Amino acid sequence: MSGLTSWVARRLLLGAVQTAAVVLLVFALTEALPGDAAVALAGDQPDPARIAAIRESMGLDRPAVERLADWSAGLLHGDFGTSLASGRPVSTYIADGFGPTLLLAALTVLLLVPLAVGLGVLAARHEGRLADRLVSSATLGLYAVPEFACGVLLITVFAIRLGWLPPTAVGYGTDLLAHPAALVLPVVVLLSRPVCTLARLVRAGMIDALAAPYTAQARRYGIPGARIRYAHALPNAITPATQQLARTVDWLLSGVIVVEALFVIPGLGTVLINAVAERDIPVVQGLAVVFGVLTVVLNTGADLVARRFAPRGEVAA
Repeated sequence: MSGLTSWVARRLLLGAVQTAAVVLLVFALTEALPGDAAVALAGDQPDPARIAAIRESMGLDRPAVERLADWSAGLLHGDFGTSLASGRPVSTYIADGFGPTLLLAALTVLLLVPLAVGLGVLAARHEGRLADRLVSSATLGLYAVPEFACGVLLITVFAIRLGWLPPTAVGYGTDLLAHPAALVLPVVVLLSRPVCTLARLVRAGMIDALAAPYTAQARRYGIPGARIRYAHALPNAITPATQQLARTVDWLLSGVIVVEALFVIPGLGTVLINAVAERDIPVVQGLAVVFGVLTVVLNTGADLVARRFAPRGEVAA
């Protein structure tokens, strides 16, 4: 087995263990919540006998360990289980919520990468001058604003006061591409903090790369400045930014709960909120598995990219 294959196998094995630990933790925390799906279905004035009957019909009267074991056995065959609240397959909830979340994540990343790299390179080229100070100050100030506050401000100005954009996605369902105006404010909010982090990382990496001996040697050989910046310095500068981008994509795909709740977008974050409110343990567990697998895959991919661009640093680690 080659060194790279062995390294990937170790990372995937570690990721599988981490995913299992997340599932167990989520199950334990959900079990610790007051009430259960039977209480949620019984209504505001539940009858104890009715609650007991619902709990028995759902199998909630069985020991927690037994229910967890049955669910884990089904998971090995690709079965995420059945919702306690509706009786629908959990995979249906995941499929319905994944589309809007994936759309938001894709649009955000498509805008995030060129914007962050461009700002970072601009600041690095003009280190210590006005452009650098403006980019650094703007990214630092914007990063300090929470997503919720940024979203409320944008809704107040552009939706309520000016009336240019819809305040939420209510009434649009999951076909958000047919209503692009409803995506503008959520994507801007999702961009606000990641672009600050990535731009500052690219700036720092570019400054180090442009001061490295190999770029000085390239200048002595008469290589054009643009080629030095983009063909030689930038690939080395984006290594830490690549790992941060993987964490950002993971954050986006794992359901940005605050943003989806604020703009009423029916994504994975909204599915998770509803499942926790209804004590729908199979749905919460299914989402935990999806989020865990996404985290493992994205972080492993980012580490592979970092290993490709900075092999010496990876070996030293």
